[in-house]
Amino acid sequence: MGDKHRISFEPVGVEIEVTEDEKILDAAFRQGVHLMHGCREGQCSACKSYVLEGDLQMERYSTFACNDAEVEEGYLLLCRAHAYSDCTIELLNFDEDELLNSAPLQEIATEVAEIVPHTRDIVGLRLRTASPLQYKAGQYAELTIPGTEDCRSFSMATTPSTEDHVEFLIKKYPGGRFSALLEDGLAVGDSLLLRGPYGNFTLKKGHVLPLVLMAGGAGMAPVLSLLRHLAETADPRRIRFYYGARTAADLFCLDEIRTLGERLADFGFVVALSESADGAGELGVAVEPGMVTDVVEAREPELHRAEVYLCGPPPMVDAALDLATRQGVPEDQVFYDKFTTSVSDDQ
Repeated sequence: MGDKHRISFEPVGVEIEVTEDEKILDAAFRQGVHLMHGCREGQCSACKSYVLEGDLQMERYSTFACNDAEVEEGYLLLCRAHAYSDCTIELLNFDEDELLNSAPLQEIATEVAEIVPHTRDIVGLRLRTASPLQYKAGQYAELTIPGTEDCRSFSMATTPSTEDHVEFLIKKYPGGRFSALLEDGLAVGDSLLLRGPYGNFTLKKGHVLPLVLMAGGAGMAPVLSLLRHLAETADPRRIRFYYGARTAADLFCLDEIRTLGERLADFGFVVALSESADGAGELGVAVEPGMVTDVVEAREPELHRAEVYLCGPPPMVDAALDLATRQGVPEDQVFYDKFTTSVSDDQ
């Protein structure tokens, strides 16, 4: 373990202690400070901050997230940064409500309870937990690959009300290490170590604006978690959920979404199929041809008057963010979780 140093975060007046061998973001989680973050692998810019004072160095990161000119100017990614002196860092993005009021980081032993193939490339994984996991709907956790120290991050589809288990909806990637386990390697009764929660893709307390939810692929998981929570709390707001897929064969969880919608005061669900709508008429849901962002643009002319939650593969999220910008949605009304693959393998 390296020397210890103090990190002061401005303008929030929060301090943490960090050792030289741990990344600043990890040290913050360990001490119950919930900084803004996304991929935690240096591929997004959610944790980008500015160095006011101190000696810091970064591990490998994507220049898309923080380019060379920004690094020269003093910007860094907290998920990649190590401190070698006491430092003062300016947070560019932070949520004061979440900062010191999020669930603490936990390590929990789990046991595989069920593995269910939903589509050709989406698998449901239900884990029985040794003790209840404290988290908020929409957050994610790390699962350790058995026999290694490597982890993969997956969003939880459940809510904290299901205290005895957590459920994940996982996209299989060809050649992916965790994907291979889902094909042949994990079985009911096997043990997995879970660490979490992470993520800021959560419903904000006291907000009253209508909700527009957009998802694609395994982005169904955190949105389903949000919907389950909204139904549990009988949220009275207008809620619209748009899910993008290629074909009708790529759709899943439709029955539960309909059931959840019946428990909400003003709910609508629309599926956007980008390649083929064959067979969609038998699904019993509203179906539109095209990309999900195009469908939202046509159906939501007042998008700027809503809170927008986006989750899915990067191209979908990027297109949705562009749509939000064009429609004049204020930045503080847009929340997103961009699913990326690990720098070395699949997510």
